[in-house]
Amino acid sequence: MNASVFELALPQPFDFQQCLDYMTRSPLESLYRMDYSGVNRLLRVGSADRLVRVTCLEGRGVMQVQMLDGASLSLEDREQLTRYIKDWFDLDRDLKPFIKLLQGDPLLAPLAERFAGLRLVGIPDLFEALCWAIVGQQVNLAFAYKLKHRLAERYGIAADWEGATYRLFPLPERFAGESVESLCSLQLTKNKAMAILDVASRMAGGELSRDKLLKLNDSESVDQELTKIRGIGPWTAQYVRMRCLGDQTALPVGDVGLQNAVKKLLGLSLKPTPLELSALFDQWPGWESYIAFYLWRTLEV
Repeated sequence: MNASVFELALPQPFDFQQCLDYMTRSPLESLYRMDYSGVNRLLRVGSADRLVRVTCLEGRGVMQVQMLDGASLSLEDREQLTRYIKDWFDLDRDLKPFIKLLQGDPLLAPLAERFAGLRLVGIPDLFEALCWAIVGQQVNLAFAYKLKHRLAERYGIAADWEGATYRLFPLPERFAGESVESLCSLQLTKNKAMAILDVASRMAGGELSRDKLLKLNDSESVDQELTKIRGIGPWTAQYVRMRCLGDQTALPVGDVGLQNAVKKLLGLSLKPTPLELSALFDQWPGWESYIAFYLWRTLEV
């Protein structure tokens, strides 16, 4: 195998197709392209932008990572890319206790069979995760995807490959000097534009980073650090803990989709309140984020 291709051992259970199905839930996705066997994505690796293909080799229990330009990776760049992909597909998580929990719970057992091997697909880049959560506040999913595409198209980097254009989500530094009015021209609200510019400034200046958040002692401290930023409330903080920081206990109780999924699961006439949702999830400590993720999937498939 040449230096532009490497393999990662896969944990069990793992179902790549389930992950791809989740990633194809919207035709408006603009940051990666999928086909029947894998996903292509433009990523910043070291100081270069590299077009990466990720596939799984059936029967071998490995994930193959390929640089589509054929260039080799340095050891440091390979380690960085490996970390990104492991976080993207949550490959370091031992899901056996979670599967055992699902299978032993009469309410959740159908999820174990329906979504066997599905990993919580992450957003390892903190700026991308925060922007995605901010643009998704109080709008439908389709419009959130359109806003993300507009941000990537105007401020991101693009690369062409075999007739397709791939986009890298903008770096925080790209927003230096940008005005609220410029972002509002993309149909962002003033509050969302201000929040994105604030986050970009904090990250570009080193005040805010994924590493710093991961070093905090507890989830409450992470919530406090994020919610002190204007425009970021509890839902956004919990969502980022779930999708970016790998926090299994994150539970966005204010999420309407999650409330609807629980309403459907329990056959309720009304959506549960955030307090009722918290009480329900008390019986599944340690796996709140995964259960929420699986419940979201029941609304999408």
